[in-house]
Amino acid sequence: MQPPSRRTFLALGLITLTTACTGTDGTDAATKAPAPDPDAPVRLRAVAATDTLLSAYDALLGAPGAQTALLQSLRAETAQHRAALAQGIPAGSGTPTPGAPTTAPSTTPTPTSSAALAALERQTAQSHLADLDAARPPLARLLASVAAANALHATALGAPPDQPDPATTPTPSATAPGTALPALQQALSAEHAAVYGYGVVGAHLPDEQQRADARTYYGAHQAQRDAWQRLLTTLGTTPTPAAGGYQLPFPVTDAPTATKLAAHLETRLTTVYADLVADLPTPHRRTAATALRDCTLRAHHWGAPTTSFPGLPDPAPIPTVTPS
Repeated sequence: MQPPSRRTFLALGLITLTTACTGTDGTDAATKAPAPDPDAPVRLRAVAATDTLLSAYDALLGAPGAQTALLQSLRAETAQHRAALAQGIPAGSGTPTPGAPTTAPSTTPTPTSSAALAALERQTAQSHLADLDAARPPLARLLASVAAANALHATALGAPPDQPDPATTPTPSATAPGTALPALQQALSAEHAAVYGYGVVGAHLPDEQQRADARTYYGAHQAQRDAWQRLLTTLGTTPTPAAGGYQLPFPVTDAPTATKLAAHLETRLTTVYADLVADLPTPHRRTAATALRDCTLRAHHWGAPTTSFPGLPDPAPIPTVTPS
């Protein structure tokens, strides 16, 4: 996994300005009213949707026969999402205080089962994704990460995995600024490595169902690779070709190391696609966010440790698959 970048710290609200600026009229800029945050409306919507989700968890936790341990764990992650999404919202904006009791809107039925809660998780994910184009890059990256976590929560609650959305495939008429081209090439290179890696994974899985899963995911990465190649060609850029060979991060000799490699490939791609959400212009953010979600679910399928914010770097980097 890549080390934390400045983008990462911006997304988490960890960068602060330590020097004061002086205005042209000789006054200290710090004494002036801060400029309105263009992300405030998006943050407010995201926090409201997350508060509804928190209320749903609270209601279900009080129901007889509730899966208390699972629900408490997922609720705790949801509370972390709320805290991250609420950063930067000015006081008095109408946002409830973190930790205060939340009340679901009357138009949203309170879930009475894990299946209903899973459906609300997916609804919350869709509301975050719907605001990708309205957010500045760091917040868009955070929204995509939280939406991927929502999808993972829904799966943990028993819902079938989300299906790929054909509407998010890059279209031939789309355009992207030149500054996004290196990020697209990086995503393509990562998909080349994933396709190679899955060839190794499949060769070491004796279980028929695991081999079938590996074939399915191999095909998914081929399709995503081809989509990025078509987009780059449309933009008048030569797509980065696959390397002649790749050095694996560790020896793969049996089923356990094969599944470990699959988890490693998908986890690394979550970082690539979280960064790509911030790098791409609005027509393509949803594509990268969907890829982030799919890689998050596949990494979980192969046993990768879960995280509250898929794609956001951890302090300990994960080694990458590099050309040999």
